Amino acid sequence: MTRAKRAFDLGFLFLSLPLMVPLAAIVTLLHLLMEGRPLIYRALRVGQNGKPFQQLKFRTLRAEQRSGQGVSGGYKTQALSRFARVMRRSRLDELPQLVNILRGEMSWVGPRPPDPAHVAARPTDFARVLQSRPGLTGLATLLLHRYEDRLLRDCQSHQETEAVYLRRCLPKKLKLDLIYQRRVAEEGAIWVDLWLISKSVAAVLRPPETEPASGTKRIGRRPKPATIRTI
Repeated sequence: MTRAKRAFDLGFLFLSLPLMVPLAAIVTLLHLLMEGRPLIYRALRVGQNGKPFQQLKFRTLRAEQRSGQGVSGGYKTQALSRFARVMRRSRLDELPQLVNILRGEMSWVGPRPPDPAHVAARPTDFARVLQSRPGLTGLATLLLHRYEDRLLRDCQSHQETEAVYLRRCLPKKLKLDLIYQRRVAEEGAIWVDLWLISKSVAAVLRPPETEPASGTKRIGRRPKPATIRTI
């Protein structure tokens, strides 16, 4: 990470505090009322240059739902409370990662911090991707988030979820993470990061996709990923 990108991360963090601190306080209070304790979930993730760290999130899964590591499939998300669904849809569950940014473990923009098992499955690719510091959002997050949700929502076990993720999601994410690296090297991180942050905010504010009624069958072709393009 260059000094300019680190300065941007810290500057943007402190500029956002007047909004983020009251928002985090409200979410914390609502979480305690609706979900109870524990408040924070700590996930082991791999950071820049392979250094492990604890990624912080507001907890959305109950203890009995947190069997297995890695991504969450339908077998977990179907049991989420309404409050937890709103937290995930709005990405408010990721507010504690501002602490990760302050510590220098994460950046505002970059590849999403991977699970150690996923790094072990694609070590050569991640050796390149993790030259960048993991981010709260990124090109892969922006373009593939909803596609990934659609693919994984029907998975009914940890094993099925991991198989689908490793085969159909991870290769696309790695490709986009490397595109981000190249564009940052060519154009500088600040302008690229500002563009991705603005697009990510717009994506969160976009109305959610409507779900098919219970018991009905999805009609049409399999979901396609968002078009992979450079920025």
